[in-house]
Amino acid sequence: MSVRGSEEPWPRPASCRVISVANQKGGVGKTTTTVNIAAALAMNGQRVLVVDLDPQGNASTALGMERGNQTRSIYHCLVEDEDIRNLAQPVPNIPNLWCAPATIDLAGAEIELVSLVARESRLKRAFSAYDTSELDYILIDCPPSLGLLTVNAMVACDEVMVPIQCEYYALEGLGQLLHNVKLVQSHLNPGLAVSTILLTMYDGRTRLSQQVADEVRSHFGELVLQTLVPRSVRVSEAPSFGESVMTYDPASTGAVAYLEAAREMALRAEPVSG
Repeated sequence: MSVRGSEEPWPRPASCRVISVANQKGGVGKTTTTVNIAAALAMNGQRVLVVDLDPQGNASTALGMERGNQTRSIYHCLVEDEDIRNLAQPVPNIPNLWCAPATIDLAGAEIELVSLVARESRLKRAFSAYDTSELDYILIDCPPSLGLLTVNAMVACDEVMVPIQCEYYALEGLGQLLHNVKLVQSHLNPGLAVSTILLTMYDGRTRLSQQVADEVRSHFGELVLQTLVPRSVRVSEAPSFGESVMTYDPASTGAVAYLEAAREMALRAEPVSG
C-alpha cells in the first residue's frame, strides 16, 4: 500500500491531531473522505480513531461497526458521560483503526444537549479524559449541518478539513462554514483553524472540474491538497460491503487518491523528534 515511488515510513505527529471533517453542504464526500483517510493513515502505521458524529451513521457502516438498538454509541458519551474508551470498537481487518460509532439515538442529541451544562464542550471533555498519547489522529465525521453536534466537534478539535466537490455550487455555503469556524474560534476554541481542503469528485474529462479546482486553489492556496480525488464507482460501492475503498479495492483510482491525500496530510504534520 505504498504510494507510487515512495516507501519511507510516514512521520508520526508530535501529538495527537484532532481533525473535524466538515461541510454543511451534503453530498460532497465528507464521510467517504473521513473513512478512507483514516484507513489509509492506519494502514501506514498511524493510530487512528474515527468519531462518527453524524446521526445517519454512514461512517460507522463503512467501517463495519455494529449499530443495533443495544449498541453503545457516541450519543452515550455526549449525553450520558460514557467514557469514549468504552465505546471505541476496533475496525475489522485494519489494525490501528478504531471507531466510536453513531446510532439513531444521536438524532435526538441536538435537542437533549440544549439543556446540559457546557453543552458545546461535551466532546472536548470526553477527549480530555482519554489518553490521546495512544493515538496519532482523531478524525470526526460531522453531520451536514451547523448545529450543536458540529459545534461540539469544532470545540474539541484543532483543525478543520473541508472536502469540496468539483461541481457547480462547490463554494456554496462555504462562506457560512468559514464564518462559523471564526465564531467558534472567537468564543470557544482560539486554536481552531481550517488546515486542509480536499477536492473530491473530480472528473478530468470536464472543463468544469478543472475550473472549480482552479477557483478553489486561487481562494485557498496552500490549504488545498495537491491530490484530487476522482469520481469512482469503487469508492461508492465499498460502504455497502462494510468496508473502506482502501480494503475493498486498494488498486482503484479512488483508493490511490485517498492514499496520496492521507500521505500529504501526514507529511504536513510535525514528526516526533528523536
